[in-house]
Amino acid sequence: MPVLEIRGLTKAFGGIQALAGIDLHVNKGEIVSVIGPNGAGKTSFFNVITGMFEPDAGEIRFEGESIVGLTPSTITHRGVARTFQNVRLFPNLTVLENVMVGRHSRTSQGVFGALFRTKAFLQEEQEIEDHARDVLSFFGSRLRGYREDQPAFALSYANRRRLEIARAMATEPRLLLLDEPTAGMNPKETIELTGLIGSLRDERGYTVVMIEHDMRVVGQVSDRVVVLDHGIKIAEGDYDTVASDENVIEAYLGRPVNNGART
Repeated sequence: MPVLEIRGLTKAFGGIQALAGIDLHVNKGEIVSVIGPNGAGKTSFFNVITGMFEPDAGEIRFEGESIVGLTPSTITHRGVARTFQNVRLFPNLTVLENVMVGRHSRTSQGVFGALFRTKAFLQEEQEIEDHARDVLSFFGSRLRGYREDQPAFALSYANRRRLEIARAMATEPRLLLLDEPTAGMNPKETIELTGLIGSLRDERGYTVVMIEHDMRVVGQVSDRVVVLDHGIKIAEGDYDTVASDENVIEAYLGRPVNNGART
């Protein structure tokens, strides 16, 4: 049974068809990249999966159960976490606190425990902090040590990207959706984060779906690549197959392929 199974996913905004009958499955332990030119519907695809928008038609099943119509917080609690194309952190909270916020989606102590600082509440808070430190340990010195007490706004851009992934990890997901994780990074930072994406699967056991523009990153980490263009899936397969597909080349270059001939 696929971790994620999507059938006939359709979404329009006014007169714009953002998604047009997309079918997709993601197996446990896979890294699947979703690529396509600007305006292809990639971020809309993530937004519909995570409940930010409800689809007009189609089915989304996570671990065999429909998640259509659920709120984003419920979908997160079910085990789906995401990052965003534009980093969305709490800038004045520390690195550790930002990750702890992610973990609070799974807390059991209510307002009473928080107000009266009950023993159960304090124990749970310690567990949340311990879990956050474990998540941060995955990123090594980039986010551990003295950085744990730094406010998020003081981090470099690349480390803010890492912190957003850490916060998503803190929700204890089984499926991670990464929206352009290497966007805005220099070549060295991109190489480092590419290795980190592979480690999310190999060391931590996550299934990953990733939107990415950098084809070097896509080629290095993807088990499969799905190509969208104007909300339609135009290709799917391994990286080499997709990269040589004439429909994909046309979508990116804006002209048909003519067997290499000059026109």
